[in-house]
Formats: sequence, structure tokens, C-alpha cells
Amino acid sequence: MSRRQMEITPELMLRAYRIGLFPMAESRDARTLYWLDPEMRGVIPLRGFHLPRRLARRLRQAPYRISANEAFTRVIAECAAPRASSPDSWINAEIQALFTALHRQGHAHSIEAWDGEALVGGLYGVSLGGAFFGESMFSRADDASKIALVHLVARLRLGGFTLLDAQFQTSHLAQFGTEEVPRALYKQRLAEAVEVPAHFPADPEPEALAREIAALRDEA
Repeated sequence: MSRRQMEITPELMLRAYRIGLFPMAESRDARTLYWLDPEMRGVIPLRGFHLPRRLARRLRQAPYRISANEAFTRVIAECAAPRASSPDSWINAEIQALFTALHRQGHAHSIEAWDGEALVGGLYGVSLGGAFFGESMFSRADDASKIALVHLVARLRLGGFTLLDAQFQTSHLAQFGTEEVPRALYKQRLAEAVEVPAHFPADPEPEALAREIAALRDEA
């Protein structure tokens, strides 16, 4: 972990992601960002994604409307907001501004879960070639962020992505088959993935998306 030495711009962010670095702040109010390059990296398999049975049943019930890129700034703000398990956040104002700029450039994306007009869950991250770097997620209703993750995986598969970076392995992500990958192997996979001509399908054909989600259930 290193203290930043220069102004971070959206262009610098993309160069950093390309070589396996990502920024974090020590707290919501911090004015300094740090580059992280973990020895072990959490990677969610796009082929071999594990969909828990209970969650598969919830998906069939379609409890939420799922969208992409409809409310990016709200999603990142919710991810940064205090929660019972984590009153502080590594997402400060500068990170929110940088990712919002990347979103405007088409490099950052969000998945949203809606209950009526209420935004109840979601996640966001960065796409670069065939790599997607998941940054953070939030949930204000049962399974909302988990269902958003399933929809992200389905979209990435449809778009030809080959790598879904989760940064760190956690007990929450382990249920989806997340692997811990050594730094050298991760960077090898990353170098290959960023050269893949993938695209993020924010608004895929409903039938194609439904088939991809059904395939995830079948693979579980």
C-alpha cells in the first residue's frame, strides 16, 4: 500500500487498474488516497459461479426490478453511507468524484435493485476490456445486493468478459465460489482480460438475460 504522489485523474485510474492497482481512502473524510496491490486477490468465476439454491429460488420470485446504469451516483453514495456493520467507509468524496467521471466516460457501471420507486440494493465497478473490477455493494432489503451480483455476472457473460475482480475474498463472497488468486497469477489473467474486446450490456435483450440467469442456475 503506498501513499499517492500525484493528482489522481480518471485516466490515471484506468492505467492503474490495467496493471492491477486500485485506490482506497482510510475513511470517509480522508483527503489522501492509497494504491493497493494485495498479495492475494479475490476473483469471482464467471464460468463456475456458484448460485446458492435459496438465492436461485428468490430469483425466480423476481422480488426486485433490476436495472443497470440508471442511478450510478445514488449507488456509489449508498455504498459510502454508514451502515450498522461498518459506520465508516473507504469511499471518500474524491473516490465518488473519480468514479462518477469514469461512469460518464463509459468505464464505470452500476447495477440497481428497485422495490417500487425505492433503491434497495446495488453495486458498482469499472470495466476495462474483458475485465470488470467490482468495487462495492449495498443492500437495504433482503438479498438485494446478492440478486444485483447475479445480474452483473449474467451481463458480464453476455458481454464477453473473462475476469470479475472482487479485490478481496470475504465470507459474503465465498458463497458464490470466489477464489483467492496469488498476485502474479492474477496479473497474468488481468493482462489477458484487458485485451479482450468485451462490452458491458446495460440493456440486454430480456430473453438473452433470462437464458443466462437460467444457465447460472443450471451450473450451480
